[in-house]
Parts: sequence; C-alpha cells; structure tokens
Amino acid sequence: MSIEQLVIQKLQTLSPEKQQEVLDFVEFLQSKTLPDESSNQQLSESASFLTLAQKWVGCVDAPSDLSTNKKYLDGYGNE
Repeated sequence: MSIEQLVIQKLQTLSPEKQQEVLDFVEFLQSKTLPDESSNQQLSESASFLTLAQKWVGCVDAPSDLSTNKKYLDGYGNE
C-alpha cells in the first residue's frame, strides 16, 4: 500500500473537524515548500497584516478575547 493510499484510508476514519485540521496542515506544508506567486505579489503591494494572514485566521483554538482569562486581568487597575 502506498503512502497516499494509507493517508487516505486513515483520513476517512477521522471526524470532519479532524479532517479539516489535516487539510489545514497540508496547506501549511505546501505554503512552506511551494511559494505561491500570488502571495509574493501581495507582499510587494501595500496590504494590511490581516489581509496577508487571512488564510490562517481561525487555525488555532484559543480564547477570542483575553478578558475571558480571569488570571490575565488579576491586579489590573490596582497600580
């Protein structure tokens, strides 16, 4: 069995959410090894950080607002 067939077989056993994570990881690896010409063109033009990083928005599970972390706010305003 080839690596491609083995990956597909294992991928089919994962939940749709985990399959999305695998897809995101594959796209990340591709972006590191195959520089996209459109990305290079965007870098040469004036663009915001959000525009350039748009494809990575939401790829990390984290609180959307640091104020939800009570430890982070301990002592705030007491100085």
